[in-house]
Amino acid sequence: MTDNGLVLDDIAPHSVKRIHLVGVAGTGMGSFAGMLKAAGYEVTGSDANVYPPMSDMLRAWGIDVMTPYAAENLDRARPDLVIIGNVIRRENPEATAVRERRIQQMSFPAAFGSLLLAGKHSVVITGTHGKTTTSALMAHVLVAAGTDPSFLVGGVTLNYDGNFRYGNGEYVVVEGDEYDTAYFDKGPKFLHYRARTAILTSIEFDHADIYRDMPHYESAYVRLAESLPMDGTLVVCASYPNAVAIARRANRARVVTYTADEHVAADFAMRDLRFDAAGAHFLVHEPGAEVQMLLPMSGRHNVENALGVYAVARSLGLTSTQIAAGFASFAGVKRRQEPRGEPNGILVIDDFAHHPTAVRETIHAIRLRYPNRRLWAVFEPRSNTSRRNIHQREYAESFDGAQLVSLKVPEPHDKVPANEQLDVPAVAESLREHGIDGDYSSEVGELVQRVATGARRGDVVLVMSNGAFGGFIPSLLGALESRRD
Repeated sequence: MTDNGLVLDDIAPHSVKRIHLVGVAGTGMGSFAGMLKAAGYEVTGSDANVYPPMSDMLRAWGIDVMTPYAAENLDRARPDLVIIGNVIRRENPEATAVRERRIQQMSFPAAFGSLLLAGKHSVVITGTHGKTTTSALMAHVLVAAGTDPSFLVGGVTLNYDGNFRYGNGEYVVVEGDEYDTAYFDKGPKFLHYRARTAILTSIEFDHADIYRDMPHYESAYVRLAESLPMDGTLVVCASYPNAVAIARRANRARVVTYTADEHVAADFAMRDLRFDAAGAHFLVHEPGAEVQMLLPMSGRHNVENALGVYAVARSLGLTSTQIAAGFASFAGVKRRQEPRGEPNGILVIDDFAHHPTAVRETIHAIRLRYPNRRLWAVFEPRSNTSRRNIHQREYAESFDGAQLVSLKVPEPHDKVPANEQLDVPAVAESLREHGIDGDYSSEVGELVQRVATGARRGDVVLVMSNGAFGGFIPSLLGALESRRD
């Protein structure tokens, strides 16, 4: 026992019957609770506030949720194991009671590894960009091929209308986040996921609140590469030389490369890419063969991520025909280039992009899909990293392809000193110097009004944020619907 109580890194699944999750209303924790319930455990949870849609989903899964946090919730639940969510602080009343009562506790990633990955083939999707879409595509290809996998991803998959699936097959696909794990475990989540096969999509500096600098950030991926077993496979994007160099540290596992860059050599490469209304058409060049593919998505980055999925699927024994069927029937993920409505002929698209590379690639993808429509990009720098000026220059160069850009000035954040904050007015000024009509505001309502009155029939409004953006999209849709053209 330590001053953190009975913290476990591993536990035998058969030794646990009743599980309580502290912080159950989060997307990841709530979906994990649903998976545990489907696996046969008795599950309860608690949170400060529980709202739809997660409250409705937890109720539908038969999970009793208590609010607010209180030590007494543990008396009502009487758990064998308590799972502590990433957002829970040490002084939380239930976290305190768990330590004082010496109840067995685990982080979400450690519990996932012990309870749902034991005896399975874990397929972990990692990297700075594209994890959620790549995870969802990987899972769907395996489902379509009849392997009956389980999966847990960070977004709502449109093929399954949820974040998870509990199957009886050998494979478990999990999105491997490099963020820290819990207040008592500051290591990256993906190290708990027992990767046997992994995809490394990209490595660019992110999570400045967790990692000091690029070498510190890269060290997490080095640990992942070195953890893969002798019979493991690490599939890495060759478009990122630093990622390949890190992958070569996997001194036990096989390393396979892929790329959508015609000027980069790789084991799996793309040829003859073209886009139309159906999506991306391309050839996959693999050792000894070329195969035609259709992916119902736009953007070279999505094609590149699909190549990583193709390489993994081939390593798991799937045929190119099975993979092609999975690609062609993939419906995508909510908040990834998701059309939300087209009132008065103005198309509103929702996307999760927040890193400057993701912003740039998303704008490029929308430009390819709607080449003849004026594009108005609206961006909220909300994450801890995007609020900082470490990417000041990159943001100023990320909006090429948009004719208009509206930026949200972020609220002050206690983790971001004033001298390290992103200078949003300076970004807007730089955009104007490059011929892009850039503006900004600290008020969501003002941005809604600006776009609602300035948008023209035929425009595409691309809204990018990794949060709710103060209800910007529903407010904008309402304002556009009530507008008289």
